Amino acid sequence: MKKKHYTLDVFQMFILFSDSLYHSPVSDAVAAAHRFLQVSLSQLAVFCVAVQHRAQLQVSPGLDPRRRFELKHRLQTVDAQTDLRWTRRAEMFCKAQQSQSTKLRGKMSKRRITQETFDAAVRENMEEFEMDPDEALREAVEQFESQGVDLTCIVKAVPAASADEKQEEQTHEVLQALDSLRIGKDIKDIKCFTEQCSLGFAQRYLAAQKDAYPIILSYCKKSVEEQEAVLAALSALAALTDGQPDLLDAEGQQFLLDVLNKYQADSSVTRVAICAVRHCCLKHEQNRQDLVKGGVLPLLTTSITRHSGCEELVKEASAALRVMTFDDDVRVTFGHAHEHAKMIVLEHNGLKVLIEAAKAHLDNISVLSELCATLSRLAVRNEFCQDICDLGGLKLIMTLLADCYETAELVRQVLSAIRAIAGNDDVKDAVVNTGGVQLIVIAMNRHMSNSAVCEHGCACLSVLALRKPNNCKVIMDNGGALAAVQAMKAHTDAVNVQKQGCMLLRNLVARMRNYSQPILDMGAEALIAQALKTHQDCGDVGKAALRDLGCQVELRELWTGKHGSLTH
Repeated sequence: MKKKHYTLDVFQMFILFSDSLYHSPVSDAVAAAHRFLQVSLSQLAVFCVAVQHRAQLQVSPGLDPRRRFELKHRLQTVDAQTDLRWTRRAEMFCKAQQSQSTKLRGKMSKRRITQETFDAAVRENMEEFEMDPDEALREAVEQFESQGVDLTCIVKAVPAASADEKQEEQTHEVLQALDSLRIGKDIKDIKCFTEQCSLGFAQRYLAAQKDAYPIILSYCKKSVEEQEAVLAALSALAALTDGQPDLLDAEGQQFLLDVLNKYQADSSVTRVAICAVRHCCLKHEQNRQDLVKGGVLPLLTTSITRHSGCEELVKEASAALRVMTFDDDVRVTFGHAHEHAKMIVLEHNGLKVLIEAAKAHLDNISVLSELCATLSRLAVRNEFCQDICDLGGLKLIMTLLADCYETAELVRQVLSAIRAIAGNDDVKDAVVNTGGVQLIVIAMNRHMSNSAVCEHGCACLSVLALRKPNNCKVIMDNGGALAAVQAMKAHTDAVNVQKQGCMLLRNLVARMRNYSQPILDMGAEALIAQALKTHQDCGDVGKAALRDLGCQVELRELWTGKHGSLTH
């Protein structure tokens, strides 16, 4: 392999860095210079010179062949800054490395490594540099992060010695638990594996890479007849598939459906099985469609009705129903979110099930938040919005907003539900007539520091004002415009708050021009102009708001039809 040759000046400068920065003996500095600078650039994995303030040199040598292969394109970065005393001394070295670092800097942003590579770096730090385990781990993390390596899927821990005396190699605890399952598949081992997977995504990812899914699924199928064993197995499956829905196959789908059918009367097993269903459907459209075709929707709604007193199960089933209405899988052109929402409402009486469940848990904030969030996802048609109102859902929502306005999370979900069902013009009037505007403004003022509440509050008022001049008057009289202006002032960096605020102000004056001057007197023009300047996404709504407020705004025509012809 062709090597990069360095001049004597570069060699001497390296010695100068080692000697002056780290006060190391000259002999050690010479040895270090020889060891690093004689390595070919294609194998030199890390060589970072950062001339910042008092010039710090960071070097990580001694990589094994596998790591050199994986990291051969992450060579070095050079950043020369303002301290001229050190910049001049580093100048020659910077020039020698600049062409390579500039070429490769863009490639370093999203690099990935294997767990074995990371563990080898930690082990190398401990063995060659005599670092203690914690220091070696920190050094390895800093080393890879400085190279732009994504460590999301890496277990950042020192491999531990196995309790099994026959196994000499050190490995991570999640893999030790997995090895125990391969041998014995005891319920104690499955619980240990579940505990390890619950620690974080990196543990789950590592286990999946080592073929954990077929092992866990095999245990699930063998334990289906025993309640305690199937509960432990389902917990392991739910933990493993959290964030990894691609693991689920047709066999796993059928197992989940069979368990939900077999253990309908058991709230514990049902809850964990639904949790596994939710994990496997999040960001995975094919799993959603397959499970819906398999009949999971009636199992979810029935579980809420059958176990209405079990708070955790109601929350889990409600969340699972909501996930079925998501369109969050970027791998498919379009999903069946709308169709699934219609099926839940029309075929399985989902609206009534959720509203009755909410009435049964009026003292549980977390359950109410989940149910309101799911209701907002089901209000996809005009008649569904009216059905929610007719079933007592609007009255319930207004009561929650009045009684629980101190709780930010519940307020956010209630406002989201109001925003969804107010797409129906009759429901808009019902919200306003029941004092909804006053409650929304009170909630916004109470949680002005919460950007999510401000965003949904502005969105609710914007929907209520759309095509409704009488509602605009109520909003203005109750301080809705002022609350929106205050929210835009408080959250200048929150693009959604700015967008919803602009939309509300625009809707208020679209049919009621006499409100333009009062809104301008609140300082709206400067805030909208700032939003336009700061957030590109505010372009259309911000300019529309300025236009309808009577302000000067430049509207650029995208195409005028000139300078070309469509005829041949």
